[in-house]
Order: sequence, then C-alpha cells, then structure tokens
Amino acid sequence: MKKISTAAAAACFLLAASGFVQAQENVVNLYSARHYATDEALYSGFTQATGIKINRVDADDAGILARLKAEGSASPADVILLVDAARLYRGEVDGLFQPIRSKVLEDAIPANLRSLPAADGGISWFGLSTRARVIVYNKVKMNPEDVDTYEELGDPKNKGKLCIRSGSHPYNLSLFGAVTEHMGEQKTQEWLKGMVANLARDPKGGDTDQIKAVASGECQIGVTNSYYLARLMRSDKPEDIAVANKVGVVFPNQQSWGTHLNIAGGAVAKYAKHRANAIKFMEYLASPEAQNYFANGNNEWPAAKGVDIANPALKAMTGGKPFKSETIPISAVGANMTKVQQMLDRVGFK
Repeated sequence: MKKISTAAAAACFLLAASGFVQAQENVVNLYSARHYATDEALYSGFTQATGIKINRVDADDAGILARLKAEGSASPADVILLVDAARLYRGEVDGLFQPIRSKVLEDAIPANLRSLPAADGGISWFGLSTRARVIVYNKVKMNPEDVDTYEELGDPKNKGKLCIRSGSHPYNLSLFGAVTEHMGEQKTQEWLKGMVANLARDPKGGDTDQIKAVASGECQIGVTNSYYLARLMRSDKPEDIAVANKVGVVFPNQQSWGTHLNIAGGAVAKYAKHRANAIKFMEYLASPEAQNYFANGNNEWPAAKGVDIANPALKAMTGGKPFKSETIPISAVGANMTKVQQMLDRVGFK
C-alpha cells in the first residue's frame, strides 16, 4: 500500500471512522508505519489463518504518535506498528500503549528487544524485526580494517571520507543513543564532533544515497541500515547491482560491544477496542511464518529466537555466519534521545 501524508491520513480517519466498526468484533484496526509492499502477504496470511480482518491506515511514525494523542480515548486503533526504537519508546512514555502479558511473545522476543516490564509485569511494546546499522566502504579506496568500529567514523584518519544522512534522522538518533549507552555522554560528544570533521559533504539524502555516493567515489565510507544494501544486492536492475558490487560492508564492533540493531516493532494501543484480536495479531507477527516474511520480503533479520532464514543477500553480507550484535536494552536507546539531540546541536551535526 502506498504511504500517504499525515494530513491525508488524518482526513481518511475523519471520513472513514465508520469503516473501523467498533461493533464488528472480528477485526483488528492497525495504524502502521510499515509501508512495504511485501507486507501485504503478511497481513493476508493472518486473515486466512484467523478469519480476523485487518483495517489499516499507513502513515509515518511521528504522524501516528501525533494522531494517537489527538484522538485520545476515541481512537479506533488496536495495534500500532512503528519502525524505530526511539519512537516506540516515545509512545510508551507518552502513555499511548497498554502493557500486555503474552507468553507467546515473551518466549519469542528477547528481553533486550522489548520494553522494560511495567509494574504488573506487562510489556508495552515488542521488537518484531531488526535491521543492523552497518558501515559500507569503497572497495578500491578503503581497507575494511580502517572502518571496522563505529569509533573510527570519528577518527582523524578518516577525515573527508564520510557520507551520512542527517544526524537528526531516527536511524542515526538510535545509533547515537546506543553509542551513548556504551561510551558515555562526554566520549560520544567527542566522537560526534570527529564525525562532523570527517564529512565529505553535508549530511543529505537517505541510506541508499549514502551507498551510491560511496560507490561513485564521492566519499569512501558511509552508514546505512542493512536492508537498503540488501535491496540493491537483490535488485533486477543492472545499475543497482553495479553499485552493490563496488562497496564492501562491515558489521562494526565485532571485537567489542557488537553491531547496533534498530527494530521495527509493535504495541497494543491504549484504548484498543479489540484487545484480544490485537494480541493475536502481535503473536502472529512473532511466528516463524511472519518472521520469514520480514526476512525474505523486506530484508530484515527476525527478532524472534531460533528462526532460520533463506535470504541470499543477508547471508552474503555476513558470509553465511552469525554476527555479534549489541545486547543493551533497546529501551535505553530511546531514553538517551534528549542527550543525543543536545550533543548534535553542540557539535553542529546537521
């Protein structure tokens, strides 16, 4: 389904509120920031398995959180899907989700990829898929040993070599929040200052643009979520394959804390009218069937334990071997957001 603007989505809600019929019990009303065409099979699979119809409206993370606040107890939302750890944390802090107890979810999703338990033991949100924040480098101009840690992105040896999207983008905010948890605020600020000094150009574009800039030689190293590179690797366009072949990929910090993982995740809305169906849907998203949709359809790694995947691009990126990922609670990343934004302002990271 095509992503729509926040304004258009709001209009849809006002005009189509009658479509989210509260009296019709065999439904689940979904607000989703996932706008990947491959997810259509995921949703139809749930309906076929359970008979529960999904009513869905797509918007971005920020738009969904703003709409939930505006709607309050009148919100028809049952399940919320967001694509960034910091935004999930913000929704929890703002009281937009309701903690739930589900043995299925708690057994499937590792503790560091979900919210901290509420007073009654309930969990406010669960990670459902992960994406690694990796470093790509120009194979001709760089040695991977010079960029095999996040710290080296700010090292003077890489001056004038770095391309990265805006520091205030959620993907970077989450990475910087994780680094703050590992290194502390003072060292992280010095690191961010070093990254600014190492920029080959002002931050701009999306993650795919950073990969293309590295391939073209405009810069020599870039930062991207892993699934953007996987898309290029699996593309049927010769120009995309050419870009992918010119860059190498590093999963940073394999000898220390591990590579940063961001998540896409879900929560049951605070005022969910179809709570039982909402929990069923969340549990379905943690099932091996759904986890393989995330992996093979959108090139994400499963969040659930023990799920084998067959995605050729993900296997090629890691040489078919598992990589070490960080194990800090993803909730800690969200808690560092205010500090990170203040540091970015202080060092002039645009």
